[in-house]
Amino acid sequence: MDIEKAGSRREEEEPIVHKPKMDKGKGKAHVFAPPMNYNRFMDKHKQEKVSMAGWKRGVAIFDFVLRLIAAITAMAAAAKMATTEETLPFFTQFLQFQADYTDLPTFSAFVVVNSIVGGYLTLSLPFSVVCILRPLAVPPRLFLILCDTAMMGLTMMAASASAAIVYLAHNGNSSSNWLPVCQQFGDFCQGTSGAVVASFIAGALLMILVILSAFALKRST
Repeated sequence: MDIEKAGSRREEEEPIVHKPKMDKGKGKAHVFAPPMNYNRFMDKHKQEKVSMAGWKRGVAIFDFVLRLIAAITAMAAAAKMATTEETLPFFTQFLQFQADYTDLPTFSAFVVVNSIVGGYLTLSLPFSVVCILRPLAVPPRLFLILCDTAMMGLTMMAASASAAIVYLAHNGNSSSNWLPVCQQFGDFCQGTSGAVVASFIAGALLMILVILSAFALKRST
């Protein structure tokens, strides 16, 4: 009697665990239904993705236009500097007064740098087209922002150095006995000044391109 009472008491204390029934031999697993708001969540996610792709495509189109303008501006600055020269109408038997961009290494470097930047911007246009066709793609935009940053630094460096030379040509420097030469070579100074201004515009456009790419990459993450 004591053994039967102990057994019944143990059965009362132990919790009853219901084991799920498995379909033997059929190899079927139970499929859990998705939550009620799953479809609504997926629709909202698709709408956000479509809207993000839409404004990123707009940014990519703006990037393409600015990149094209910057390429034209950089190549125009290089061409203007390379073709600027002036020869004074008076000369002697042994001396001729002539000004050319090759007379100053800074102007020669200016032509090389702006030619490189203009060529890069032209070759980068297909990558900008890829960003238009695939606005959510990260690798091409990351490649563009890295190269644009390097080219922006080169452009600003060349433009700033040339601007210093142009300033001295216009105003001179009494401390170093540098006389202003623009009074004699007016056309040459005007051409070099225009080239420097165009180079600064190309650098500013590159800066805007870097900011646009950084903003698009930030919204992607």
